[in-house]
Amino acid sequence: MLQKRLDSLNKAIEAIEGGAQSYTLNGRTLTRGSLQSLYSEREKVEMRLAFAGNGGKGFIARASFRGRR
Repeated sequence: MLQKRLDSLNKAIEAIEGGAQSYTLNGRTLTRGSLQSLYSEREKVEMRLAFAGNGGKGFIARASFRGRR
């Protein structure tokens, strides 16, 4: 379900980036969401997918401190 949502968001983003922000058909105008809100939503979905993909353990970060203190 999350992957389908991500695919839909990517298609919407591609359409807007390709110049399809809004269009008129049979006298009705359709305006798609703003790119900023779509980017934000895509980031959230990607994070949820990553979280689900690693067993719900969150993000794993490793730091290596080298040098003088």
